[in-house]
Amino acid sequence: MMESEDLIYSYSRAQAISDGVLLDVTDLAKEAGFRYPVALTSAAWADCVAWRAASRLNGQSEAGRLWDVLTMARLAIRKAGGNQVSFGVRVVPQHDSAGKPQLVSLKMVVGPGDELEPVITLMLPGED
Repeated sequence: MMESEDLIYSYSRAQAISDGVLLDVTDLAKEAGFRYPVALTSAAWADCVAWRAASRLNGQSEAGRLWDVLTMARLAIRKAGGNQVSFGVRVVPQHDSAGKPQLVSLKMVVGPGDELEPVITLMLPGED
């Protein structure tokens, strides 16, 4: 068993944000009522938020889609306890010309940040 001083490599949340692995959405999350920093994984962003400006179907925008994700996450927090909660959000896929919303499952995890402060990460169910 390795001791803590034997740590070979650590990947910080700040590095993940800098690399684009996580997308920091804390500013809008604060407006939505979150008290801790919030980030989405790039995969969750791609599935639920990303939207080409040229594809403005039914008034879709990244800001609006992110607000929907954050709203559903806030509702999920109210219903659950613990440091992890699953929830869903209906989004119109970019490739769907008919504009039919589909349910995307997400997972929200509250854990320690780089300085052991509480942070929230929204991700797809298979991510960790």
